Amino acid sequence: MSQLKKYPLSDIPHYKVHGRTVPGTCPLPLFFNGSAVELNVSGSELWVDLEVSWHALEMWVTIEVNRELISRQMLMPGIQSLCLFRGMSEEPVKNVRITRETQAMIEDEDCCLIVCGFQANGSFYPVPKGKYTLEFVGDSITSGEGTYGAKGDLDWIPMYMSYSRDYTKMTADALGADAYIISKGGWGVLSGWDNNPNCKIPSRYEQLCGLCCGPKNESLGAFTPYDFSARKTDAVIVNLGTNDASAFQQPAWHDPATGQTFKQHLNPDGTFVETDLNRFKDAVVSFLQLLRKCNPQAHIVWCYGMIGYDLSFAINDAMTRYMKESGDHNVIYLQLPLLTEETVGSNNHPGEPSHRRAARLLTEYLRDYFSRIN
Repeated sequence: MSQLKKYPLSDIPHYKVHGRTVPGTCPLPLFFNGSAVELNVSGSELWVDLEVSWHALEMWVTIEVNRELISRQMLMPGIQSLCLFRGMSEEPVKNVRITRETQAMIEDEDCCLIVCGFQANGSFYPVPKGKYTLEFVGDSITSGEGTYGAKGDLDWIPMYMSYSRDYTKMTADALGADAYIISKGGWGVLSGWDNNPNCKIPSRYEQLCGLCCGPKNESLGAFTPYDFSARKTDAVIVNLGTNDASAFQQPAWHDPATGQTFKQHLNPDGTFVETDLNRFKDAVVSFLQLLRKCNPQAHIVWCYGMIGYDLSFAINDAMTRYMKESGDHNVIYLQLPLLTEETVGSNNHPGEPSHRRAARLLTEYLRDYFSRIN
């Protein structure tokens, strides 16, 4: 067995980065769930050198070899080396991918995963681009919350969140596509689930990763403007509105520092107060305008419904208004299957079966769409 050679990421001639990052950065931070480094490599053994930090919310990763899941594990803080495979036949080229499972954690400013390099006794080969480039924008559903853990488990912990069992990965894999993800549990279009108006994805969309916090992430460039011109996105899939619907059911949010209050209201009969519903529709229209500005050629698919259909008519109305006002008809609304007692996962979120149902519908739609335009 030949000896391992240490390679900083900058010395590796061929590798592929998944997810929003700064091209060519070494060491390389992985900010979002689904962010990954993928290699085609020969040799009998491969290790990855990592820098991991977190304080309260731990970091989870997966390892895939030849596109099969080999390991899913929690990483302890510190500089460390992690074995990706060993004892394999030297000559064949293996496809290897290490992927961040954990969503961006604004609740833990120390939460960070950095790929520094690899140790290998083989050679590196080119990794081809995917057939399509997809961006997924969403909340806890897109962060894969509930895809691990038993039904009835209600803990909000990273162990129960994933990319590996998420509809985003299933859809991308089925289409042979590269996936970029920006998602945060509890966040919405207008406000978070608790009426917090600061917890809205559109306000952070143009940053590289505005969904984390702290000086460490800032030093890694998380809050810099994201360069959308660095990639050509074929489709942007938005899955937002679930937390905006929850906000109507929750008490008003109060900011103790400023005295600011925000609340989405229901009428006595349980219907939405029209002015507040219109405020949500305005936010949807505004976000569609932003998505089109950042992704001028992309097909925009707004998905909704895995945890209820409360705002489906409002989203449809807003999209119709956007198309009429902008003349942009390269957008569509797609209703996803509602979770059931059989498909629910932990923390009352969609489980893996629910994600598979959603991915199947989304894959069929996108496959048909791409076949019609190509």
